[in-house]
Amino acid sequence: MDDALHLLGGGVGNLAAYLAAHVLLCLVPAFFIAGAMAALIPKASITRWLGRNTPAYVSYPAAAAAGSLLAVCSCTIVPLFGGIYRKGAGVGPAITFLFFAPAGNIMALAYTGSVLGIEFAMARFLLCLLFGMGIGLLMAMLFWRDDATHDAQTDALFAEKASVGPAATGLLLSMVALLIAGTLKLWPLTITVATLTLPLGWAEAWQATLFGWVPFDAAKGEEGVTFQGSMLILLLLTIAMTAWKGLEDIIEGANRWTWVTLGLTASTLLVAALRFTPQPGGLELAITGRFFGVAAGLWAVWYYANALDVNDRQAWLWEAWRFVKQIFGLLVVGVFIVGVVRQLIRPEWIETLAGTNSVTANMVAVVFGVFMYFPTLIEVPVAKMFLDLGMHPGPLLAYLMADPELSLQSILMVIAVIGRKKTFSYVGLVALFSVTAGLLYGSWVDGMSATRLVMSMGVFVAALGTLLFALHRRQSSALGS
Repeated sequence: MDDALHLLGGGVGNLAAYLAAHVLLCLVPAFFIAGAMAALIPKASITRWLGRNTPAYVSYPAAAAAGSLLAVCSCTIVPLFGGIYRKGAGVGPAITFLFFAPAGNIMALAYTGSVLGIEFAMARFLLCLLFGMGIGLLMAMLFWRDDATHDAQTDALFAEKASVGPAATGLLLSMVALLIAGTLKLWPLTITVATLTLPLGWAEAWQATLFGWVPFDAAKGEEGVTFQGSMLILLLLTIAMTAWKGLEDIIEGANRWTWVTLGLTASTLLVAALRFTPQPGGLELAITGRFFGVAAGLWAVWYYANALDVNDRQAWLWEAWRFVKQIFGLLVVGVFIVGVVRQLIRPEWIETLAGTNSVTANMVAVVFGVFMYFPTLIEVPVAKMFLDLGMHPGPLLAYLMADPELSLQSILMVIAVIGRKKTFSYVGLVALFSVTAGLLYGSWVDGMSATRLVMSMGVFVAALGTLLFALHRRQSSALGS
């Protein structure tokens, strides 16, 4: 019983710390961005660039760009991949889209940066982008005959003209700015503009109680719940209760609960942008540059949202709410499980299996990604746990490259779309490129010189350019004949 309570406490504590520290300024704007992508960007404006007859130097970057805009996990991206493939996308651009979307979308990168650091997020973005295009190009070269026989009559679907209105564009840019203002730890966002002390003498005792309930041990990768964090958890619960009444039927029109939910959400983001520090005899409130950045972002979102057509605005809110319902429950469960697993895993296991930047360690990380699938966002706290327990950053990146792509259920779904031969080739390439990415980033962390790193990346970019040129010539020859 004591062991069970210990495990339960670890799960609950990890969940509480996660909700307090990582949800609001990172995930809440990202949920609304995802909803806007789904509701306000016409499908044709994305997919028309992915036809097999589109020049390779256009279709592959477009595939990666489309993937970056869709903040969805691998289980959701596979049906989208199947849809664009069946409607005329070439196998290469479709594969690039399939690879890049779960790992390189704006939500995954923002969350990676907030939890694992900006350098790690940039490495994940750059290597996912280059290797995703490389995998797509290799798939197109390997299966060009099959691709040529693919139904060409649907290519017209990708040439449809569509545009995003100025209000939708402004809304999207405003939400991206809000996300940046809430997550980046850079001047002037981090400066303290003014401070004042609130006469809340019980704040320090409440903080001690919170640390007693959720012990804080940075050496084990644990996070405590601060006084401000407990406030944010209560506000999140309040938002959740009002959202069911305010957003569940938003397609039929807004009601008073809709405005309560949106008002609470905006207010909570502003509270999260402040800094509360319990002190003897009171609670210090610091107003930072982040507060003004978030406030400006919220004003811009409100301005452009009001400029939207009412049907577009309702569709945006509905898609955002649907995305929250689809993923947030899994996210909560996954973070809880991470807290439980953290109590079971011994640091020496991680150090033994993946504590160095070896080929074996990177292969172990990739295999772990196959058999231990976590939905997007959930793999980030898992990765943080392994990093805290001694995993080398190289194998950690290999895991994050492979986990969104190579889960068993995703592999089976991809087989249903493109067949076993193409799927197993894709799986092999993802595994190979993930191990390579881990070795490369791990070498950089271990002290590889910038010259050698640039030379290594230059060789890959040159090979990528050669493949692009060869594929473009093949496409030109096919069109000429």
